[in-house]
Amino acid sequence: MPFTNPKKNIEKFQILPGTCVVDLGCGSGEYSLLAALLAGEKGRLYAVDIQKDVLTSLKRRAQEKRIFNIEVIWGDVEKLGGTHLVDDSVDVAIASNIFFQIEDKESFVQETKRILKTGKGKVYLIDWLDSFGNLGPEKSRVVSPEVAKEIFSRNGFVLERVLSDVGEHHYGLVFRKL
Repeated sequence: MPFTNPKKNIEKFQILPGTCVVDLGCGSGEYSLLAALLAGEKGRLYAVDIQKDVLTSLKRRAQEKRIFNIEVIWGDVEKLGGTHLVDDSVDVAIASNIFFQIEDKESFVQETKRILKTGKGKVYLIDWLDSFGNLGPEKSRVVSPEVAKEIFSRNGFVLERVLSDVGEHHYGLVFRKL
């Protein structure tokens, strides 16, 4: 399968009932909906995106599915403070298929660090391994796992594990905020 499978991948994330989760650059919201179900009624899911239309669609889909612990936030994940979330307030951040799109990767990682809980907050990063012709990003936009590790490491994260089988053309990394 060429694309990631959110339902299969979310099972690899450690989202327990009561968890506070943010889906950074939530897009269509597949991860948001699934993570919100895992977090349960005592948990919270913040879906952040810069595109208002995807947030409107996600909010409608959540209501249709009777998922009431999702809050959509119009924000810019590339700016410090751009998620509008409180410092040290989030247990888990999901960043799926967005890292290659981000212009200011350092600011993105710093914003992620700001909102995650110190010592235990985790980032689940899933992104493209390469450019595959008309499938995936342009070659110049691809961020290799090694470069991603370097960027997160120098911004106060430690690599906790590598996720296997997250998509035929993708890699998965789990970072923990120090």
